Amino acid sequence: MSQSSSQYNPSAAGLPHDGEQPLQGGMLILAAIVLAMANFIAVLDMTIANVSVPTIAGGLGATTTQGTWVITSYAVAEAITVPLTGWLAARFGAVRVFCVSMALFGVFSVLCGLSTSLEMLVVFRIFQGLAGGPLMPLSQTLLLRIFPPEKAGAAVGLWAMTTVIAPILGPILGGWLCDNYSWHWIFLINLPFAMVGAMAAWKLLKRYEESLQKAPIDIVGLILLIVWVGCLQLVLDEGKNLDWFASTEIVALSIIAVIGFAAFLIWELHDDNPIVDLRVFRHRGFSAAVLTISLAFAGFFGINVLTPQWLQGLMGYTATEAGMATAWIGVLAVVLSPVAAGMTMKVDPRKLVFFGVMWLGLIILWRSFSNMEMTYWDIAIPMLLMGIGMPFFFVPLTGLAMASVDEREMASAAGLMNFLRTISGAFATSVITTQWDSQTTMNHATLVGDLDRDGSVRSMLSNSGMTPDAVNATLEQLLNGQSVMLATNQIFMATAVVMFIAAFAIWLAPKPDKTVDPAAAGGH
Repeated sequence: MSQSSSQYNPSAAGLPHDGEQPLQGGMLILAAIVLAMANFIAVLDMTIANVSVPTIAGGLGATTTQGTWVITSYAVAEAITVPLTGWLAARFGAVRVFCVSMALFGVFSVLCGLSTSLEMLVVFRIFQGLAGGPLMPLSQTLLLRIFPPEKAGAAVGLWAMTTVIAPILGPILGGWLCDNYSWHWIFLINLPFAMVGAMAAWKLLKRYEESLQKAPIDIVGLILLIVWVGCLQLVLDEGKNLDWFASTEIVALSIIAVIGFAAFLIWELHDDNPIVDLRVFRHRGFSAAVLTISLAFAGFFGINVLTPQWLQGLMGYTATEAGMATAWIGVLAVVLSPVAAGMTMKVDPRKLVFFGVMWLGLIILWRSFSNMEMTYWDIAIPMLLMGIGMPFFFVPLTGLAMASVDEREMASAAGLMNFLRTISGAFATSVITTQWDSQTTMNHATLVGDLDRDGSVRSMLSNSGMTPDAVNATLEQLLNGQSVMLATNQIFMATAVVMFIAAFAIWLAPKPDKTVDPAAAGGH
């Protein structure tokens, strides 16, 4: 990843490269809206399917666990294309790659919406993720390119707002579309935005296209990356269904993943143009920051996938209601993001990150005492308070990581950090949903012996006029509900522990001797 999607030359900002006048006034604002919209739909599609998983799984005849492939396949594919973005931009032009990616994102969104089986949907979600990966870093790069240096802060502010708001609106929009129309529309809705955006971006931005470079690409590294990540994701997604290591298929995939990972490490450390520059891990501050964000984002993302499934599967919420309940997490995050950004330049970022991640861990620990009698606000208030920790975790951590590496390595470091963050979220989703099912089964087996030992509940139900079959069904329903609720709390508790470990991991980083604006560093 010697070329980067996030490289930014301030002296070139706002200057087109073919003699045309730079964009000004309304045209500049329109271009900024188009770029922000591209980032918005790419980030939105990471969360819009969260509340829709039970609906999609039911519509396609799959289990809810299998339904989470819709989320993990997109996240993994998107993560894999991030390291490629810099090479693609240098080889074919940032504007051209951006416009083609946006158009393809729209095409594959339609194919997702037209899918008639889970396998078909997952395949098209992979292609949608591959197309969506470059949109996030390139939208930021091009915003900085078209705005003059004195307005770069406003450009990045607009980009950052879409990054924060999209995950909030995703569950609400996804739930509303599922309840009022059908799950197909959560994908079909992307088409007009993607196509209009691609055409408008080309018309407005082609004057800013830079000269092309025939940059070398690490094909071996890319293949090894796809092999080991793909095999590991399949192990995590399919392990429970195939009885883990009792399955020859899972054993084979695990061996390929381990060998592929080892080969990938060796190759990337010795290649002249690595797709992922692993040498940046020699900086202790960067390594500590990546460890922190990988653990914390894994817990954060996994919990946000689990919560809507719990609300719909056990608490009787519709997809819209689940989306509304989970969306509260973004309200205070939006309000406090500018505060966190301002404090990053004045306070030791390790203190801010520690506070942010510990806060998230404490709220998740609080949520591990949930019960089936909780009201909407009992669920929404902890979600709202979680938003306090988000900006103090995300914003300073990127700046700390970038301040830890050499200036020439910032682009590689930013891409690598984004790759690991996204991959950790995908892996955590698989692990958490699989473990949730396993814990529910174990709890059911444990509780069945303790259920109504003295027969008082059975007698009460029988005396109320219930038939023996109805009594058995009621007791089984009660048992299932308690098993799921207990499993949910156990997952919350384990995730809180991961968050606490992540919070203390940041102290492995030395105090930075310089500060870096996360936006200028290409943190995406």
